Amino acid sequence: MKLSVSSWSFPHLTLAEATEVVRALGIEAIDLGYFFKPSLDKNRVLADPEAYGTEVSASLPVQPVNLFHLFGEDLEDRNLARVRDPQHLADMRSVLKFARAASIPSVFVLPGMINPGQSRSQAIDASAEALKPLVEAGQRNETAVLIEPHLGSILNSPDITQELVHRVPGLNIVLDLSHFIAMGFCQTDIEPLASIAGHVHVRQARPGLIQSKMEEGIIDFPGLFGTLRDSGYDGWVTIEYEHEAGTNSQFDDVLSETVKMRDCFRAWTG
Repeated sequence: MKLSVSSWSFPHLTLAEATEVVRALGIEAIDLGYFFKPSLDKNRVLADPEAYGTEVSASLPVQPVNLFHLFGEDLEDRNLARVRDPQHLADMRSVLKFARAASIPSVFVLPGMINPGQSRSQAIDASAEALKPLVEAGQRNETAVLIEPHLGSILNSPDITQELVHRVPGLNIVLDLSHFIAMGFCQTDIEPLASIAGHVHVRQARPGLIQSKMEEGIIDFPGLFGTLRDSGYDGWVTIEYEHEAGTNSQFDDVLSETVKMRDCFRAWTG
């Protein structure tokens, strides 16, 4: 396992500046997305994916290892649990071309939300059907298409997450314990999901709070790293601290918490 850092952890830095911070921390990889100042140009990802992917890859001093793709303008807009939208697949094909040109091994999307008039079961049905062609397109492109279970999504428990994954051949997840910990699940309830992890996010959390300082949360990270190793996971572990009002994380010192997590991982790996 190797460390990465999310670009959106540094909302006031350009992408070039964020990558230099990551390098200064001794980390050689970064996750990309469409958020805040270090954002990729989503319009170029969709309209000119191969040229833009080559350009991004050449410009970065660290390796891009994951892309967070959001179909709409926010979590609800064009979410995967709505009525099936053919544009999802068209967009994903462009995203996958970008990822391949930029040598990004995986892309993750969100599973969707319960929309007006839906039950959770109906939303999961819709999401599963929407995900199947996206995952198949990723397999043809040799790029993993993943989902991240998150607060507010249709996947509000580890069991429901397993159910959806088992309905979509080839689907794996971005495993981020903080979302489930914030919902009140125990770490031992969540860790079986390590067997379907295609990428991992780490930050400290506690019940009712998706992000907390290292000393104030309840996640046992050495235990998590051991579970990941024992499950056969040998991919990227992305440190994903945020600084934004939406998650009430604007009071955290992102750089200090990132360093603490880096040091925790290094201490475990020896």
